[in-house]
Amino acid sequence: MSTAGAYRRWHHHEEEPRVRVYVWDAVVRSVHWLLAGAIVVLAVTGLYIGHPYGGSVGPASPHFLMGWMKTVHFYAAIVFTISFAARVLWFFIGPKQASWRQFIPTTRARWANLTRTLRFYLLLSVETPGAVAHNAVAGLAYTAVFLLYVVMIVTGFALYGASANVGSFMYLFHGLWPWVGGLQTARLIHHVVMWLLLAFVIHHLYSALLTSKQERNGELDSIFSGNKFLSREEIDSGRDDFGPRKSAPTHVRT
Repeated sequence: MSTAGAYRRWHHHEEEPRVRVYVWDAVVRSVHWLLAGAIVVLAVTGLYIGHPYGGSVGPASPHFLMGWMKTVHFYAAIVFTISFAARVLWFFIGPKQASWRQFIPTTRARWANLTRTLRFYLLLSVETPGAVAHNAVAGLAYTAVFLLYVVMIVTGFALYGASANVGSFMYLFHGLWPWVGGLQTARLIHHVVMWLLLAFVIHHLYSALLTSKQERNGELDSIFSGNKFLSREEIDSGRDDFGPRKSAPTHVRT
């Protein structure tokens, strides 16, 4: 399709009536914000644990600053791990919009969406890719991020288990550290992956703003309300995200 033709098609979509579509269920939205909050807390406390700053003068016990940082870090890690486990479980028992198939392209339609999305992101096309839930490129990116989550959890458990009391449940994980190259290597991997995740957060915010502005479908607001506003053509092209036709939404935006 020519650039002019793609622009006309995009402009035509902007004039079409939009349908309110409930895309992100309560589990997806809750897990998203729990993970986001945990990442912020873990990054702040983790940076302090690795490079203490603003230390107080005098004995450590009355101030317990490092102790509080480690305590908050560990509890945030628990929230992060449980939230991630819940999301993985939801891949298989949740609705189609939350399925693992939104992350791994398994159909021709998803591969076609991958190509269109790459062309749009590389500025080779003005036609927005469109997707009911995640577009194919975003799905693959989130798959990589989830793998980084696994690395963070494994290295974090290895570090915690190595210093845990013998009677602690976390001591069960002390055997992990040889599998990650030793404690120093585990610390390095844990630190590097933290920066990769923070870089992803910045890119994620930018992408959400760009997509919301270009497609005008409420992408940014949808993570709060669960609703996106899509054209009928976009809904039909993403029919697999909803299942049978009878389940398609009919609430029209006013």
